[in-house]
Amino acid sequence: MAHHKSAIKRIRQSRKRKIYNRGNRKQLREAIKAVRTATVLDVAQDALKKAFSIIDRVASRGIIKKNNASNKKSRLAKAVRKLEAK
Repeated sequence: MAHHKSAIKRIRQSRKRKIYNRGNRKQLREAIKAVRTATVLDVAQDALKKAFSIIDRVASRGIIKKNNASNKKSRLAKAVRKLEAK
């Protein structure tokens, strides 16, 4: 256990951030899953729009890196394009 006041505060801060980050990651995973499981094109496109928004928000907050966000967006767009082709 930490003995310095600053170390104790750091522990408190990291716990808060951990909870915050977990919530955002969960939201991100749910949005991605909604796009992947959509079978109808209209539903998939709506889910994609929401997912893009969430991915951008999470990336701007530093929870995931910018390149990771770009890769996720690219893969999701590719999955929706496959639905269009059907």
